Amino acid sequence: MNIGCEGPIIDEILYCNNFFVNLRKRLRKNINQTSAMKNKKAYIQKLSEVGMEDLPRVGGKNASLGEMLQNLTSQNIKVPNGFAVTVDAYDAFIEENHLKEKISAALEGLDTTDIIQLRKTGSNIRKLISNGKFPVSVEKAILEYYYVLSEEYSQDATDVAVRSSATAEDLPDASFAGQQSTYLNIRGGEMLLTAIRSCFASLYTDRAISYRSSRNFDHFTIKLSVCVQKMVRSDLGSSGVAFSLDTESGFKDVVLINGAYGLGELVVGGEISPDEFIVFKPTLEQGFNAIIDKKLGKKTHKMVYGNKPFETVKQVPVDQRIQDSFCLKDPQIIQLAQWVQKIENYYSSVRGSWCPMDIEWAIDGLSNELYIVQARPETIHSQEQTESIKEYEIEDEDQLADKLILEGVAVGDKIGNGKVYRIFTLDGRDGSADEIDFKEGDVLVTEMTDPDWEPLMKKASAIITEKGGRTCHAAIVAREIGVPAIVGAAHATTLLENGQYITVSCAEGNVGKVYQGKIKYKLHETAYTEFPKTKTPVLMNIGSPELAFQYRKIPNAGVGLAREEFIINNYIKVHPLALLKHKTLNDSALSAAIAELIKGYESEEAFFINKLAQGIGKIGAAFYPNRVITRLSDFKTNEYFNLLGGNHFEPREENPMIGWRGASRYYSEVFREAFVLECKALKKVRDEFGLENITIMIPFCRTPQELTKVLRIMEDHGLKRGERGLEIYLMAELPSNVILADEFAPMIDGFSIGSNDLTQLVLGLDRDSSLVAHLYDERNPAVKNMIKTLISSAKKHKTKVGICGQGPSDFPDFSKFLIEEGIDTISVTPDSMLKTLKVIQEIEN
Repeated sequence: MNIGCEGPIIDEILYCNNFFVNLRKRLRKNINQTSAMKNKKAYIQKLSEVGMEDLPRVGGKNASLGEMLQNLTSQNIKVPNGFAVTVDAYDAFIEENHLKEKISAALEGLDTTDIIQLRKTGSNIRKLISNGKFPVSVEKAILEYYYVLSEEYSQDATDVAVRSSATAEDLPDASFAGQQSTYLNIRGGEMLLTAIRSCFASLYTDRAISYRSSRNFDHFTIKLSVCVQKMVRSDLGSSGVAFSLDTESGFKDVVLINGAYGLGELVVGGEISPDEFIVFKPTLEQGFNAIIDKKLGKKTHKMVYGNKPFETVKQVPVDQRIQDSFCLKDPQIIQLAQWVQKIENYYSSVRGSWCPMDIEWAIDGLSNELYIVQARPETIHSQEQTESIKEYEIEDEDQLADKLILEGVAVGDKIGNGKVYRIFTLDGRDGSADEIDFKEGDVLVTEMTDPDWEPLMKKASAIITEKGGRTCHAAIVAREIGVPAIVGAAHATTLLENGQYITVSCAEGNVGKVYQGKIKYKLHETAYTEFPKTKTPVLMNIGSPELAFQYRKIPNAGVGLAREEFIINNYIKVHPLALLKHKTLNDSALSAAIAELIKGYESEEAFFINKLAQGIGKIGAAFYPNRVITRLSDFKTNEYFNLLGGNHFEPREENPMIGWRGASRYYSEVFREAFVLECKALKKVRDEFGLENITIMIPFCRTPQELTKVLRIMEDHGLKRGERGLEIYLMAELPSNVILADEFAPMIDGFSIGSNDLTQLVLGLDRDSSLVAHLYDERNPAVKNMIKTLISSAKKHKTKVGICGQGPSDFPDFSKFLIEEGIDTISVTPDSMLKTLKVIQEIEN
């Protein structure tokens, strides 16, 4: 990639090598460096000498880097050295070339909603700046500091990154990030001057002009400083971004890290799908290895140093073996998360309130050392004062059948619809800017957006890109302007046609979905202050780990039921015995599918343990320190059969509902080694992640003898009841659990009534059969008598007892019965929380 300048801007400088050679010699022999620094401070200042109080002179990026160099290096956080070209230099440059009058004339009467006019105006202004000349005193100061910096690293002309640092950039209440330019691997005086001039010009990118206009910022109040910083050789290592919160939900207690191999511009620009890591802050601070999620990206190529004249950087393919490994090792993830937390703590103390951070990091491939190369306040969730919950609900899920077109990574949780408008470049589909006729409410479909696309994106009802991850440009802008977006949606520009009417749904978890036509949905909004307070704790039933961070906002007392089946189905996807034994099955297709699934993990066993632990860990972290009752896997044979490889291990049963499921599997010689994997995953969640709020629940346990066998296996694999506060619950869903409650109770810490199965088995009916559906009712006297008996037995043994099911929210009289009998807790689905709380409050009052 060459330096991206417009117009003939370097002809008079580029080949004047003798001037720069002589200047270096003069610096080495004759210049008192300290004196030079003092004399040139109007135009140049060392990063280590500036701080946030200097922001008006050096811009947000430089001020923040200086702040860290002065105050965080003592905490062993490494920040590359460099210097700031101040706004005094920018002002001198503007004045030298009489640019204020010329720019004012170009901006007069500009309609920023007119994309064509905006592009032409921005291009003309950038050419004016790029063709300007530095005042002699400014040019001299820049070069003197650059060669002093080079000497610090024992080089004649060291490699630097040149980044813009606007005076309104990176502020807590104004997100100017990404609007100006960055130039990497800049070497030598001539290239440095060109890059700085290009940064000046980038203050007038199309997006920057539009952004300032839309927020009523005066164009000449916003000035530009430039950061010149020693490069970190991440072209030989890895780099990326990190946030001190979850960017989708605003969850404060995690560090979100995105990364890939090579220089970080591809991650920031969204040109690849990066690896993603999530670290839980509270247990990280306690010394735990709290990496609660790891996702392998598609790191097909990387950006490295160029090797041709004037080719500063280039893109090269990444070897498949390297693609299939994570770009950071666990110790590096932990170190980076700790640094992010320290940086957030420092800036929060300076600000006097919580200040989440948006950070760029790099691993030097030569030294293997971690560096922080940028840090700015996060400017979206830190400004949100969430006082209500907005829920998008698809009215009839049956309408989705056969309408799904494609999927990608969901950004936000909204739903939008409109006509597809594909754009490959702002030059138009056929090369002419005049052909772009993007209308308000269209769905923007493209490979990847560019910073100059912001005016167009604001008109969209939804955005779909083929490339990018949750922290790419398209995702950041979509969140900022409140538009639902799906990024990383492969083949979107091929599968979707112009004029096609579609619905873009980000309301179904982490996976964004695109449907044909207009899907009906409802929007529910409820203020948190309207959620009633109850004496009876109300917990939530959670299936998807991806929604846990969002659901944690809803007033709750913890999680009464977290199902492992969802995690195994959606994240592991393969039968655990097939993982362990596929090489003996002579099924090449199965082995190939498993090899694809386990990329990034050293073995099949490690894949299962880690993916299950991560799914449980995300739910545990979201509701920490409240109890999260996690139910061991309760697949039936027909459900296990449908998992990848399940056909090799599952028998055919006439009635799987009352067959080989729950506890009877765990101690079976056939299935036991698969259950051991679950035990190891749960041990990892508690011991490594530090999530001791996880309570384990055993489902479908028919006899006390079965329970004894299961508890023994769990204990053999590090899950001993009472050890480090571990509680064991029993799912009370069988008549035998009630009849033998006096025998079960001493072996457990609590019962959780599974009213669905209990009703089915007490009444002797198949709840999936429409022929007897009219008889299914948990309010039947026989079922209520069973529940009453269980609660009484539990109270006698001082064993906790709760219920998880829809009955309490659907039937107020059923809730009244439970509360009168002394139920300890009630657990319902998130969408039923408000309704249930209202019912219980009315009963209690």
